[in-house]
Amino acid sequence: MTAVFDPGAEAARATDAILRDTLHGTDHGVVVDSPPGAGKSTLVVRAALELAAAGRPLMVIAQTNAQVDDLVLRLAEKAPELPVGRLHSSDSDPYDKALDGLGQVRKSTKAADLAGLDVVISTAAKWAHVKGVEPWRHAIVDEAYQMRSDALLAVAGLFERALFVGDPGQLDPFSIVGSEQWAGLSYDPSASAVTTLLAHNPHLPQHRLPVSWRLPASAAPLVSHAFYPYTPFRSGTGHDDRRLNFGVPSDGSGTDRVIDEAAESGWGLLELPARHTPRTDPEAVHAVAGVVRRLLDRGGAATSERAEDPVPLTADRIAVGTAHRDQAAAVRAALTGLGVADVTVDTANRLQGREFDVTVVLHPLSGRPDATAFHLETGRLCVLASRHRHACIVICREGITELLDDHPSTEPVQLGVTVKFPDGWEANHSVLSHLAEHRVTWRP
Repeated sequence: MTAVFDPGAEAARATDAILRDTLHGTDHGVVVDSPPGAGKSTLVVRAALELAAAGRPLMVIAQTNAQVDDLVLRLAEKAPELPVGRLHSSDSDPYDKALDGLGQVRKSTKAADLAGLDVVISTAAKWAHVKGVEPWRHAIVDEAYQMRSDALLAVAGLFERALFVGDPGQLDPFSIVGSEQWAGLSYDPSASAVTTLLAHNPHLPQHRLPVSWRLPASAAPLVSHAFYPYTPFRSGTGHDDRRLNFGVPSDGSGTDRVIDEAAESGWGLLELPARHTPRTDPEAVHAVAGVVRRLLDRGGAATSERAEDPVPLTADRIAVGTAHRDQAAAVRAALTGLGVADVTVDTANRLQGREFDVTVVLHPLSGRPDATAFHLETGRLCVLASRHRHACIVICREGITELLDDHPSTEPVQLGVTVKFPDGWEANHSVLSHLAEHRVTWRP
């Protein structure tokens, strides 16, 4: 008899093992790999609360101010009486003003002012400037795969033991300078903090969260297969747990047909005629904006495990993802022209960690004459394909499969460099093969 998969029980077992190693283990670090929407922030907050309850003050390292503020707000919600320190910069607007209404949160530009608090949270960049303080016994590093190893080195003297939590499928850490001269070296400063940590400490305990609570049952198998072949995960919901319905019937257009396909299956591919285009392809941008306009005009409603009644699909629950900032700007302008506001439109880099009901994606390879390393970046496609709770609609020019076959990876082989698998070429083929089953052709 086949055992029934219980997502809640599986997630609880994984979390218990992580907390056991964190609170009672003797290793200097614990690494946790998490797929999209598996509850990284929930784990970080719970670990922080349990460490504080055990009388072990800790520092928390996040990568952006938005991540820091989100963690502070989550901690305040879960434990209103817990003293929390928000270490911030001297900028004119250094933190979310919502923190000003929280009496248990103390804010300062100096770590010494926050000494003795149970939890102190800040960005890696700010922690790097902290000197002359007694090291914390524990640290938690959030979004550890987005942290460069040189940033970890800059703060390593501030703590004795650390819990590293992150998503290995997301975009690699960003660097504004070339890193070829360090490729293959164990101290490559441009490598992720986790990669370098494990290269020097391969014995550290490694865990993974096995369930995505964001991705629906229609999306988790594809994202897991395409981007996490060695650390597979499941959706926390079944195929009947979420539905997307529209009050206004289809008008038979390409945009409405792809919306209906995505509502039914979770995926939709709107394919324009093959053509080499400028990066801000006017027809593709118009198609993206048109799909968003129709999503709103048709009165969508999302049903899920979060609420008994259907919830209206509003503009703030829709996102558009692109590869480049100029593409995002072009889509924003097109949406403004159609009278659409409050829809999030941004690049994959800036959409990391965010969640929406429906996403509309302009494929990174659409209309291109070549397939560069930037556009084949595995993490970029992974982010774009894993932000949604209900449906993802991809818009592109025809011919991407042929483009991939004409431009196999030509990146130089460098000794000592860990091969990232799957590579962008293979991941793109996996995703396109699945999307082909949900294709709607459009001739504008």
